[in-house]
Amino acid sequence: MGELTKQEVSQLAEHLEKAELEAYEVTKITNDFPHMTYEDAFDIQWEIRRRKQERGNKIVGMKMGLTSWAKMAQMGVEVPCYGFLADYFAIPDGGEIKHDELIHPKIEAELAFVTKAPLKGPGIHIGDVLRATDFVMPAVEVIDSRYKDFKFDLKSVIADNSSSSRFIAGGNAKPVSKLDLKTLGVVMEVNGEVVQLGAGAAVLGHPASSVAMLANMLGERGEEIPAGTFIMIGAITAAVQVNKGDSFVVRYQDLGTVSGKFV
Repeated sequence: MGELTKQEVSQLAEHLEKAELEAYEVTKITNDFPHMTYEDAFDIQWEIRRRKQERGNKIVGMKMGLTSWAKMAQMGVEVPCYGFLADYFAIPDGGEIKHDELIHPKIEAELAFVTKAPLKGPGIHIGDVLRATDFVMPAVEVIDSRYKDFKFDLKSVIADNSSSSRFIAGGNAKPVSKLDLKTLGVVMEVNGEVVQLGAGAAVLGHPASSVAMLANMLGERGEEIPAGTFIMIGAITAAVQVNKGDSFVVRYQDLGTVSGKFV
């Protein structure tokens, strides 16, 4: 159950969204609300989502975060977290990302699943996800926590829309039958230097597990993943900090490249 009042949820949503829109750091909200629950944290995220939609923004997808076993162990959490993607988060492949609109951005190499059938938890598993997937494509997520020095706990990060800020989808799209998602290799280059390597199995053992977990987590709130949803599965590689002027290319086995530049 939630411990925060509706008014507190609304105030915290406004506080965190303002930090995102105006690109300034705040301290983690559990410092001031130590009694808040995971339910409260998701309530704040959904309230930020509602505020954006009310302002005329479209929600164009979902993302999973903290989806590697290593990252969960490091953060002392047993489950990943999810966030939503708003229309203005989308940057075209090869496009420019304005560094000044963000606080301390990092990039992660990911994959995106696009569904052709709805998925509603509980009880969704990898097989359900593969059957409901139209295609998979490469995507790079730009994460940008609103918290000072990128330091937070799980409740605080969930409330902050799981550090969502920008994303770039591109490369080539393929049906899951044409890919070996577990061994699919990824190489990230920043300014021409290889900085990260990874494979699909880094995400919960299999990228489709991430989508299954999202469906099951949404199911707890009575929500589902509709057909036609774009879902970023979480980091295959560690997050790499980027500075103004940096350009990056991520190369995906069998799926081409995704690139961009911070200006």
